[in-house]
Amino acid sequence: MTVTARERTRDSDTAQEPRASLTGRRRRGERARIWSGVIICILFLLPLVWMLLTSFKQQRDIFTTPPTFFFDPTLNQYVQAFIQGGLGPKMINTIIVAGGAGILSLVAGAMAGYALSRLKIKGAATIGVLILASRGVPPIALAVPMFLVARTLGITDTHITLILAYCSFVIPYVMWLMRGFFLALPKELEESAMIDGCSRMGAFFRIIVPISAPGLVSTFIFSIILAWEELLFALVLTNRKATTLPVAIAGMAGDTEHGANWGALSAAGMLTVVPVVILALLVQKWLIRGLADGATKG
Repeated sequence: MTVTARERTRDSDTAQEPRASLTGRRRRGERARIWSGVIICILFLLPLVWMLLTSFKQQRDIFTTPPTFFFDPTLNQYVQAFIQGGLGPKMINTIIVAGGAGILSLVAGAMAGYALSRLKIKGAATIGVLILASRGVPPIALAVPMFLVARTLGITDTHITLILAYCSFVIPYVMWLMRGFFLALPKELEESAMIDGCSRMGAFFRIIVPISAPGLVSTFIFSIILAWEELLFALVLTNRKATTLPVAIAGMAGDTEHGANWGALSAAGMLTVVPVVILALLVQKWLIRGLADGATKG
């Protein structure tokens, strides 16, 4: 019995129908994921856009009903934020404290993560979990003892006190992240270096650190963000000289005598957000690479 050309064509069309249906489902699923991501991004960015618009509005335009989207922009809110909140010196304090805490935490946390991932320490995984679990301690339980110690030593309202306080909750985070990066690296790298005459520390600084640069950069950015937005320790341990931006914004919001100046608060909020965004954009390549390496290898 011979198979006609029409029957062969019909069989071929029947075989291609499931493939076309599967391709169509994949495309619909991909479109659904894309639109879901777009909607989520809009929901997250909407408050920032609203804060940006409010920071350029005059006081009479902020409380109009319905809200106005077309108005005469002004910089008076930013001027008031700098005058009322004294944001200039406080921004310098925030940069010093966040940068110092990020660098110190990165050095200590990276070395601790390397030790827990490479050295033969009994119960290394348990030690790592306990260090990470220390972040579960309520910050207020640590802030008061830190204040008493700093007052006894006479180092309250100083940058170094705030940096050390921030390191208490940033180092566990850095240690756990860097431990995952180091575990992903083959041990043969250090073994080859030590065979050639390097010590353990020499292999770490000459071989492991350059290879782990993306992970170090991404962890450093997250450390700065954690220190940049912290309020409780800065509120307890500082008074005037080392006050940071979150404390200044809290002080502006708490001015109940004349009511909160929402325009100046929005301007102060934008001045707090913009430096972090600029920093993330400058190291975007390293940040994405570090996150990808940590997600696929760690």
